[in-house]
Amino acid sequence: MEMKSYLAMTVLSIVVFTTCTQAAQRGGSDSAGVNYPVRPIRVIVPQGPGGSNDIMARYIGGMLGERLGRQVVIDNRAGAEGMIGTEIVARANPDGYTLLMASTAFTMNPAVVRKLPYDPIKDFDWVAMLGNGPVLIIVGPAAPVNSLQDLIALAKSKQNYITMASAGGFMHFVSAMFRSQAGFKGEIALYKGGAPALIDVMSGQAHMAVATLPTANAALRTGKVKPLAVGAAKRLASLPDVPTAAEAGLAYEAAIWWAWATTAGTPAAVINKMNTEVGAILQLPETARRFAAESAEVDIRTPAEIRKMIPIDLAKWDKVAKDAGMQKQ
Repeated sequence: MEMKSYLAMTVLSIVVFTTCTQAAQRGGSDSAGVNYPVRPIRVIVPQGPGGSNDIMARYIGGMLGERLGRQVVIDNRAGAEGMIGTEIVARANPDGYTLLMASTAFTMNPAVVRKLPYDPIKDFDWVAMLGNGPVLIIVGPAAPVNSLQDLIALAKSKQNYITMASAGGFMHFVSAMFRSQAGFKGEIALYKGGAPALIDVMSGQAHMAVATLPTANAALRTGKVKPLAVGAAKRLASLPDVPTAAEAGLAYEAAIWWAWATTAGTPAAVINKMNTEVGAILQLPETARRFAAESAEVDIRTPAEIRKMIPIDLAKWDKVAKDAGMQKQ
């Protein structure tokens, strides 16, 4: 019996060793994170190309790929206010090879969606914070307004006249906030991404938009949109001639943050390595210059700090939704 047991254990050890070796040769999940990454990393952007989430993901992803020597693939999965792409990450293998390009919309959606296909607290681990930036209220070049006061006066003079272009998610939320605080009625037209929404503002198909600065910067530089106000506490160094909404008498402040998340249960070694690598990219002078050119600020935080921030942000936007009379759908 002892000889049979010994032989059985020997055979089992050989099978386990062979299986593990074959998995490693195939580029397995490296569940402990020791050799991570051993294959390409996919970053899900739950919005269309051209918006601020896409711009940030491609910049950081490109830099990260160079540092790691592995391809970082940007995968745009727009739809359902960002929930389609977000759910993909929530249901992915917790191995660090599927990341989510999250933004403020992540903490806004629970305030307006009755039943999410994922749990924003339990289904995700946080990898790294990237940055943040205020929104800009813009109109097309031919719009008959030159200030935020002009726009509000026009909107109030013709109820349901103003059409606001929105990319959904975060942009829909801050657009509704603006409409509520400015005290007018108007349509919020939904687009599949910040770029298509911007195109309709430039062409006059939509009257205005509340846009992120990375999305609107190119159009601003070429004069294809007119900036009326920035949703920040003070004027931006990059746009010193653009007043704040507060200067126009409107208590409107709104900013977007960008961060990378991954599936809950991902090994701590993987998360810590990614946080370190992304942090190194964010500390580069060229990154600071790139962010400043997009009127955004670098924001470096640990995974633990981001985890503490998420519930606070959820509560904040839930209150804003209730104050604005936004109903859960």
